[in-house]
Amino acid sequence: MGHARGEVELEGKVLVLKRIQVTYTGLDVPEQDAAKVQRVLAVHADGCPVARSLQGAIDITTRLG
Repeated sequence: MGHARGEVELEGKVLVLKRIQVTYTGLDVPEQDAAKVQRVLAVHADGCPVARSLQGAIDITTRLG
């Protein structure tokens, strides 16, 4: 399951979404596959339509929880 948390900052009088952190939980990753999963997390945003649309405007990070 994935959980997303957005961080908002005030710019002038407007709240602006600046960062999104996605945490994947409930994944049972065998120890021998941990490095592989970390490599996938590092590049998966490149194939995500939403992340690509927001690229450069909002910092998006992913991690296992």
